[in-house]
Amino acid sequence: MRIVIIGAGNVATHFALALSQAGMPPTQIWSHTMESAQTLAERVGCRATNCLDDIIADADACIISVKDRYVRDIADRVCRERPKTVFMHTSGSVGMDVFDGLNDNCGVLYPMQTFSKDKALNFKKIPCFVEGNNEASRETIMKLASTISDNVHYMTSDDRKWLHLAAVFACNFSNACYVVADGILRRNGLDFTVLRPLIEETVSKLGTLAPIDAQTGPAVRGDQNIMDSQAAMLADNESLQKLYIKMSEIIAQQQSNKNVESGKQDLYSR
Repeated sequence: MRIVIIGAGNVATHFALALSQAGMPPTQIWSHTMESAQTLAERVGCRATNCLDDIIADADACIISVKDRYVRDIADRVCRERPKTVFMHTSGSVGMDVFDGLNDNCGVLYPMQTFSKDKALNFKKIPCFVEGNNEASRETIMKLASTISDNVHYMTSDDRKWLHLAAVFACNFSNACYVVADGILRRNGLDFTVLRPLIEETVSKLGTLAPIDAQTGPAVRGDQNIMDSQAAMLADNESLQKLYIKMSEIIAQQQSNKNVESGKQDLYSR
C-alpha cells in the first residue's frame, strides 16, 4: 500500500514507525513545518513535504493524524482531489462525518493508547478501533490496522466518543494527578520514584479487581480527620484544595453506592 501520513506529532510518529516495522513504510510524510516532516521521514525512509498540494495523488491510504480541531480543515484541502485514496483520521472524539461531502472513501483508525515520540512501545498490543463509510473503505482500514496491531475492532463514532471520554479519565486525568503528586514531593525535597511501587500495584490490581473494589484510602474509610488535615495542607493552593475535597467526595459517594448495592456496612474495616 502507498500510504501518506499527514502529521508528524506523537501519534503520527508511532504510526509511521509501526508501519515501517511491519514492512509497509509510509510513502510520504506531511507536517506544517518541513523540519518536523523531514525528521520523521528520515526515521522511516520516505519523502517529506510541508505543502498539502504536494501530497501524492495516487496513494492507497492517507492517515490524517493532527489535532482534532484541524482534521476538517486538512480533509477539506486534500480529499476532493484524491477520489481513489481512502482517508482516515486517528481521533477518538471526531466523528467519521467530518469527511462528509469531501470523499467517497473514508473512515477512522483510532489507536487507544498514550503516545510520546521518544517512548518506544509495542504497537502490536495497542487496541485499534476502525470505522469505514462503506465496505471497501472499512476493509482497507481493517487491513492497514491489522498489519500493525493484533488487537483491532470495529466501532461506531458514537461508541468511540464514549470510549475516548473514559480514556481521558483513565489516562490524562490520572497522569495530571501524578503531576500534582510530583510537585508536592519536589516542594518537600522528595522524589517521585518513591511512589512508583504504589502506582504499579494500583494498576496491577486492575488485572484481577474491578476499579471500585481496588479503591483504598482515607475517603473510602471515612477518615474525615485525615481528609480535613490533608485539605488544610493545601491551603496555599485553592484549586488543588478544592480538587482534593471534590475527589474525596466522589470516592466516598462511590463507596457508599457500593455498600448500598452489596448490603455491606462495616464501620471499622480498613
